[in-house]
Amino acid sequence: MLLAKIFPFILWFKGYKGESFKLDLAAGITVAMVLIPQSMAYAQLAGLPAYYGLYAAFLPPMVAALFGSSRQLGTGPVAVVSLMSAASLEPLATAGSPEFIAYSIVLALVVGIFQFSLGVLRLGMVVNFLSHPVINGFTNAAAIIIATSQFSKFFGVYVDKASHHYETMMRVGQAAMDYTHMPTLIYAISAVTIMALLKKFAPKIPNVLVAVLITTVISYFTGFNNDTTVDVSAIQAPGISEQIHDFNHKTRLIEEHGGQRATLGNTADELRNAESGGHGGPSVELIKLEGEIAILTNHMNHAKEEAHLLRKDLRHMKFEAVQDGENYTFYPKGNIPAGIETDGKTWRLKVKNKELDSSKLLMMGGGAIVGTIPEGLPTIAIPELTIKSFFKLLPTAIIISLLGFMEAIAIAKAMAAKTGQKIDANQELIGQGLANILGSFGSSYSVSGSFSRSAVNLAAGAVSGISSVITSIMVVITLLFFTPLLYHLPQATLAAVIMMAVIGLVNIKGFVHSWHAQKYDGIISVLSFLVTLYFAPHLDKGIMVGFVLSMGVFLYKSMRPVVASLSMHEDKVLKSSEHYRLKGCRHIAVVRFDGALFFANASYLDEQVAKFRTDQPDLRYILLDASGINDMDASGEDALSMIVDRLRAAKLGFAMSSVKGQVMAVMERTHLLDKIGMENLYPDTASAVADIVSKVHTNTDLPEKGCKNCPLTKYIPA
Repeated sequence: MLLAKIFPFILWFKGYKGESFKLDLAAGITVAMVLIPQSMAYAQLAGLPAYYGLYAAFLPPMVAALFGSSRQLGTGPVAVVSLMSAASLEPLATAGSPEFIAYSIVLALVVGIFQFSLGVLRLGMVVNFLSHPVINGFTNAAAIIIATSQFSKFFGVYVDKASHHYETMMRVGQAAMDYTHMPTLIYAISAVTIMALLKKFAPKIPNVLVAVLITTVISYFTGFNNDTTVDVSAIQAPGISEQIHDFNHKTRLIEEHGGQRATLGNTADELRNAESGGHGGPSVELIKLEGEIAILTNHMNHAKEEAHLLRKDLRHMKFEAVQDGENYTFYPKGNIPAGIETDGKTWRLKVKNKELDSSKLLMMGGGAIVGTIPEGLPTIAIPELTIKSFFKLLPTAIIISLLGFMEAIAIAKAMAAKTGQKIDANQELIGQGLANILGSFGSSYSVSGSFSRSAVNLAAGAVSGISSVITSIMVVITLLFFTPLLYHLPQATLAAVIMMAVIGLVNIKGFVHSWHAQKYDGIISVLSFLVTLYFAPHLDKGIMVGFVLSMGVFLYKSMRPVVASLSMHEDKVLKSSEHYRLKGCRHIAVVRFDGALFFANASYLDEQVAKFRTDQPDLRYILLDASGINDMDASGEDALSMIVDRLRAAKLGFAMSSVKGQVMAVMERTHLLDKIGMENLYPDTASAVADIVSKVHTNTDLPEKGCKNCPLTKYIPA
């Protein structure tokens, strides 16, 4: 039915009853209770304000359900895709800035276009290029990176991100040792405890929602957040005005150099394109531009380092406050004038990556909360996608698309095994692609299928994708009416939500399983893990190293397939002499080639045949068991033809058995079949061995010894 292929949700209503709707309604509401706080947490992991998670939970769940093939898959923000999105865009813009938000939305559009294109072109099999060991290594590393990235929110500290994640964690450790905001740590630990206990003892209760509700209510009544803005004159710390002035100067320098570099970069791109048709080298003008860009980059990096050190010093400062009505005066901690009573709190200066307004400095006397969330639905608009931005984001989009889809299809298949539903990988690509495309129109960043929310959906009894439609409606209701209730939600709780969610991604058994299956798979998995950890936040490095290693092993195995010498096993079946330690016949070699015979390995078969001749000086006949050869190209056919010529020239017999139809067709078209002779082709290896043994061992030229009890007809251990 063509209409059902275009609109697969039509099939939902076949046999759909009122009882089914009740189940979908309950499941949709239950998933929304998990999705709303999770989406806000994942948005911050993606470097976005928390409410962008709600935008990503608005359209995508519904669209993916309407156009995908799985009826229970819960789509929306997920941990790994959120981290990948943030890591890939950080070199382009500052996290949380308007430019960064715009890039995140455009990236979702590019991801959606790529996924949708793969689905329409029926290319769902491309995900097979990422092997399970690589994904296992990457996922374990990503889980550790995601979990540790939340430590700063656990301890209530602020640090600049370093070029490597482990360096950032060292900075977090140093900041936490210097000062930890204990109420923040208590909120984080409490949220983890609530979720862990409910998950173990009351799994049907939405533990994430309960943790959010409890900590938000306590945060509201205890005044967990305690921020105030003051003029610099209210801070009685020597030299702080000069430090703020120096910091603002360096910040302006970074912006100025960045703007100049962007302008020169655009000019250089235009000049480079204009000169691309020529045959000479770059022009003098282009070389000068590239030199100026390099100088500006050097100045920018120097200014960034100086700004980082100034920002670190300002964040390191701790104050005590004296309150007079609504006015505050701040003194360096431990340096309070005699006879003055403070409020007993430790205050810090909030310093971001932009200039500080000396008349409105934000002083923090409590913990961080979500704060104001804009009420209402996001503006529906098509993101500004240019050819330049498309190709700039495409490499990252491809990795995110494949990773996200692999996660989604794995979840969908796991649920289909329980429900008996048929899953179409290409239709699922279309659904995920449209979810990202249409989601980007509603200010969503990149999304994918979620394991935890899909499991909740299935456990709650979801019958069709209507449950996901209801989930989207619940998010809409929240955006319209309930966002003020989330104002006092502690950031530490969102960090705890992320940490609890990624615990399920850690799978140490996957390394052991890969090692037991094949040692090289275990090594590839571990290397993917280590490379991802080391190069974080540049997560694509781990994927690329794992992919290259996997393809290298594949090519090596294709170039050197198993070429086994066969002999009679005790169960009266011909098996590998080397593997089962069987004695072989001195006069007859039965050779099995396992793999397609093509240009990459054709010479290897020739080498192995020559080796058999060298190792067996009394050799009189070679039988090629072709049961493992499922294809043959021109190079393979040519190599086989030369083997036949050389054996015939040496007055050795040659025959083939168990030749498959596609290989036989090649031999017929190239007349190799005529050269070998139909009398030397056998339908199966057993009949071939019986006939050849009879011919060779009755030859009067051969000594009798070793022929009466031929290892090809009788089991003889080596």
